[in-house]
Amino acid sequence: MEPDSSVDVVIVGGSTAGLSAALTLGRALRRVLVLDAGRPCNRQTPHSHNFFTRDGETPAQLLALGRAQLQAYPTVAIHSASVVEARKVEAGFELTTDDGRIFRSKRVLLATGLQDHLPSLPGFAESWGVSVLHCPYCHGYEVHDRPLGVLGNGDGGFELARLIRHWTPDLRLFTDGPSTLSAEQTRQLVAHNIRLIETPLAEIEHEACQLHHLRLTDGTREPLTALYARVPFTLPGTLHQQLGCALTEQGLLKVDEVGRTSVEGVSAAGDNSSPMRQLAMAAANGSKAAAFLNNNLIETAF
Repeated sequence: MEPDSSVDVVIVGGSTAGLSAALTLGRALRRVLVLDAGRPCNRQTPHSHNFFTRDGETPAQLLALGRAQLQAYPTVAIHSASVVEARKVEAGFELTTDDGRIFRSKRVLLATGLQDHLPSLPGFAESWGVSVLHCPYCHGYEVHDRPLGVLGNGDGGFELARLIRHWTPDLRLFTDGPSTLSAEQTRQLVAHNIRLIETPLAEIEHEACQLHHLRLTDGTREPLTALYARVPFTLPGTLHQQLGCALTEQGLLKVDEVGRTSVEGVSAAGDNSSPMRQLAMAAANGSKAAAFLNNNLIETAF
């Protein structure tokens, strides 16, 4: 299907959740348009893991395969563009893209992912998703039993260190300044041989994005294979605000068990509405949200 001015569902975002939803809706004979800016948050990650039957493939390979398989469904179209405006109209929704086109749909599925805000620490951005990691379930096996670090402080740093300790006996927690851990948390770190390092960080030393040392401001160089960190994030763009979608306390889109947001006719799937930032979760949630969108369209037609 060529991009049409009016469809059943517009999916904003063409990564894992968006393409999974498009597949489900295409198989339900729905006219679907995927609007994709082409900047998935895992674009720098060399390999994707923990995705059944596709373990170890690159994100680009997975998306290329997903797009190729969607070509079998004539009611599904993909248009490369960013959505800059979205509003509710009498017949559904109207979305405007950065190339000046206007599309109308009965329903909208937001699969926009998240925008990570990386610290200015030299080497961090270059190594993000390669050897500076956010998820041990996605990348922990490849670096297990090697010297690892966690960047964090307080309760969040403690919880992440406790999680990563399962993957390696050689772990350091870098608080990048004075520790705010409790005395009991500090005692538990010591009991599990996790070194607590409070000296501020100066640089992530890497070769081709592969971390080899973490340099501290006192000149110390800590040898590491990988560093785990949880960084702040926001929802990309302002579409959720334009549509009036409610957010959770964590800043994610607030959805029910089938992906419906607080705005009637608008659903969400993927990282923008789930704390589990994994491909398998995004694919499952995209398919589930799409199925219930189709059911809703059927119900309103009777």
